Amino acid sequence: MLVLEEMERLSLEQVVFCQDRASGLRAVIAVHSTRLGPALGGCRMRPYATEQEAVLDAMRLARGMTYKSAVFGLDYGGGKAVIIGDPAKDKSAELFRTLGRYIGYLNGRYITGVDLGTSVADMKEIAKETIYVTDTPGSVMATNDFTAEMTAYGVYVGMKASANAAFGTNVLSGKTVAVQGLGKVGLRLCRYLYEAGAKLIVADPDASRVSLAATAYGAVAEDPERIAFARCDIFAPCALGGILNETSIPRLACRIVAGAANNQLGEEWHGELLQERNILYAPDFVVNAGGLLITAREIQGGSEADMRRGVEAIDRVLRTVYRFARQTGIATSDAAGYLAERNLARA
Repeated sequence: MLVLEEMERLSLEQVVFCQDRASGLRAVIAVHSTRLGPALGGCRMRPYATEQEAVLDAMRLARGMTYKSAVFGLDYGGGKAVIIGDPAKDKSAELFRTLGRYIGYLNGRYITGVDLGTSVADMKEIAKETIYVTDTPGSVMATNDFTAEMTAYGVYVGMKASANAAFGTNVLSGKTVAVQGLGKVGLRLCRYLYEAGAKLIVADPDASRVSLAATAYGAVAEDPERIAFARCDIFAPCALGGILNETSIPRLACRIVAGAANNQLGEEWHGELLQERNILYAPDFVVNAGGLLITAREIQGGSEADMRRGVEAIDRVLRTVYRFARQTGIATSDAAGYLAERNLARA
């Protein structure tokens, strides 16, 4: 991968490479756009197989954050930090403080927060070096995993909007939902679905999480390798991205795809494959925007109740996306991207 060419293809403004021998930090900060305002986006930590994988992940995630902000009309851009390392073994206070210094050097162009593999405790260390960080101890979002709760709630709201578009009703009672990934968001999503009367099929590499979902929500366990192809009404990818591609899409046995994972489409044109199969796709950067929506509200001084109401905007935006896609005959993923780009162009 040629980094500058990829930056041009994805329209990124800036990519910062961070390395510190003393702390062991190896990280990438991607700033996609600041046209609408400072770039918001969490900090994730993963044992990436290659540096190229980490860079591309940061770039694509940053663009997704820009599109989330733009499609909801927020005054923020999109960014993302990724740390190359195993969150179970490689964390240290100095590592996150060092990253905080790098973020500080950007002087407000990028604001970070909790993401996959990072925690409130990690944000506390970053905050010792920069003010440009959210999800710190004492904030609403840091209380009881509120970010994960609102992300799950947003996906649930989006599922109901999608069901209304596909089935003519937003009632999920009796619908079968296959949930791939039972992390903080996936398990909370199961709770919302169970309370709504949905039937659950679940999969996760961690057998204890599957057991918890089975006991608490009556979920049926499925093999992680087969969950995407389970016969269901709604497939909810809530693990890592790239699950929807030319190999998997022909094998899907659902009517709707709506989940919390980022970058669910392997390539942008895979949205057209879903459309050809008459599978309604809830664009990931719309349906999983709960975390961003509450971050924006907290920065502006909103209450917890304000944040929850803000997440319900996902219903309105998805309805707009689906209506525009029907009117133009394009894939829902392209419709959402067009609406986001239109708002960016107006900046």
